[in-house]
Formats: sequence, C-alpha cells, structure tokens
Amino acid sequence: MPTERASPEQRQFARHLRFQLTDCERLLWRKLCNRGLAGFKFRRQHPWPPYVLDFYCAALQLVIELDGGQHYDVAGLAKDHLRTAYLQRQGLEVLRFSNLDVMRNLEGVLAEILRRIEARPPHPNPLPNGERELD
Repeated sequence: MPTERASPEQRQFARHLRFQLTDCERLLWRKLCNRGLAGFKFRRQHPWPPYVLDFYCAALQLVIELDGGQHYDVAGLAKDHLRTAYLQRQGLEVLRFSNLDVMRNLEGVLAEILRRIEARPPHPNPLPNGERELD
C-alpha cells in the first residue's frame, strides 16, 4: 500500500484518466482486464500518491508504465528515473514500455510481462491447490 492515502482530488484525477486512455493504454488494457493475463487482476490508472500508475497488480506488486515521446527527452527521463526509484522503494516492481512497443509488438510486450511474472520467486505462504488471491 502507498505510504499515504490518495486525496479525493487524486482519486478524481485517476477516474478522469480512466476515461481518457491513450490508444496504447486501451490496447494493453484489453489484454490485462478481466484477469486476462495469467489470471491476475490489474487496475488501470491506479492512484499511488503522489503518482497515478498506468497499470497495477496488487497481488504481484507490479506496475506497468507506458511511455510516450515526452518520456524520452532529458527532463522526461530524469522524472521517470525518480518515479521508478520511488516506487521501487515502496516495494513495487516497475516495467516500462514505449507506446511504440505496444503498438508494434503487443505480443512481445505481453510475453515480457509474463516472463517477469513467472521469474518471480514463489509466495512464502501459497494458497492451497494453486489458487490465486482474489483482490
């Protein structure tokens, strides 16, 4: 959980973003929603103060960020580095993909996400019969 709760303004902003998805976010969301990727529940535009995460899976503590062109200049790269470092200090794993990756190679992006999921160490207290946690 974030160290602080999202303010009503942050929750409203995240809600607004959910209705203003970019084409790339919409394309990836179609694959992640309804437990569409390995049975894990992902949320879109999830508030994690002071940020709003593009996609977040609580069970995996996994963040997926999609980066447009503004992320690749010096200022954008610096901001992304600070954001990723902050989230990692919160115990989250952050995967970043460019919008171009999603548009041109969606299956490769999904394969990389699955690879990272499968590479994670098993939970120290697994659920019986291989069941998945329901968020």
